[in-house]
Amino acid sequence: MVATKTEHKEEEPIHGDVLEAIFSFVPLIDLVPSCHVSKSWNKTVFSSLTHVRQIKPWLIVFTQTTRASRVTTAHAYDPRSHAWLQITKHQPLINKTHEIPAVRSSHSTLLYTLSPSEFTFSIDALHLEWHKAPSPRVWRTDPIVARVGNCVVVAGGACEFEDDPLAVELYNMESRDWATCQLMPTMLTLSASTWLSVAVVGEAMLVTERISGVTYMFNTITMKWEGPYNLRPNESVFYTVTGTLSEKLTVAGLVGEPGNVREVKLWAVKEEIGSGMEEIGSMPKEMVEKLKGDSEFGSIEAIWVGNFVYLRNTLVLDELVVCEVVNGSFCEWRSVKNAAVDGGTRMVFCGGDVKMEDLQRAVMLEKHTFCMKQI
Repeated sequence: MVATKTEHKEEEPIHGDVLEAIFSFVPLIDLVPSCHVSKSWNKTVFSSLTHVRQIKPWLIVFTQTTRASRVTTAHAYDPRSHAWLQITKHQPLINKTHEIPAVRSSHSTLLYTLSPSEFTFSIDALHLEWHKAPSPRVWRTDPIVARVGNCVVVAGGACEFEDDPLAVELYNMESRDWATCQLMPTMLTLSASTWLSVAVVGEAMLVTERISGVTYMFNTITMKWEGPYNLRPNESVFYTVTGTLSEKLTVAGLVGEPGNVREVKLWAVKEEIGSGMEEIGSMPKEMVEKLKGDSEFGSIEAIWVGNFVYLRNTLVLDELVVCEVVNGSFCEWRSVKNAAVDGGTRMVFCGGDVKMEDLQRAVMLEKHTFCMKQI
């Protein structure tokens, strides 16, 4: 008998190197459900992420309403897929009987809140977990806060009525207690968040005065300050911010003069601080103009994480420039529209070295407390 229907063969499953290659082009957030298809798919997803430069540090932007100082929305930029994700109803773990204080970021990968009764901070990539600690002994309104190893350093920014406006305290995350350290150098008396830049290298925290480039280093082992050092690259640079790229001390600087920024450049500091630095990149002129917008540079903020630095003009809300430093010497620049501009009245920027495990944990949270969607 002749068959009257065409026989269809079942489609061959996609597997092996072909599936791995496909996954390498898929946005990280979209790979999360793929991990649950089968054991072989799960293995292939993680195998695809082992390729060079597949996992790239994210930029996290939190928006807050001014009235209640509550984190209402967070936006996350994934440079691997050039996509923004939205995280909603994200709040730090704080005693709900009190008004939630403003969330702040004093160093690129750490968020914190500070009240007279409590100090909370978050150091994980997506800031899903918040640690609670007693408040420092000295009350502060504008301190420097940075994680150095297993410690969190809180320095300066004390109220005028305090006896020690330059007080430094160190919180040990293992023993969960505070230690009083040597006072900050008197050269660093200006407002912490406005005029001082912070970088962490190994067991040391470096604090730089942005205009002069004068830098002091706080050693968390000896609890002593060292310096001063000069991290102003040259006389043409009038504003500097410091950070680390691939764990190497780096300087971003505005070249020109206030009201007339000609260039934005990056320099790598030589291993021995004070022995000079080497220019590693200059932002393309068209991106400098985008950052200027219709105004000028008020100041520049840099969010350093991994081998990425995200730069923004504090007077221009909707433009960001991201630089990826490849092999420690080659800069890849691109401009990014800030998707968080309409999300709230106050923005806090930080970075996160987001991995697949972080996203898997995020999507497992209850939908009414945490949800993620692509913008």
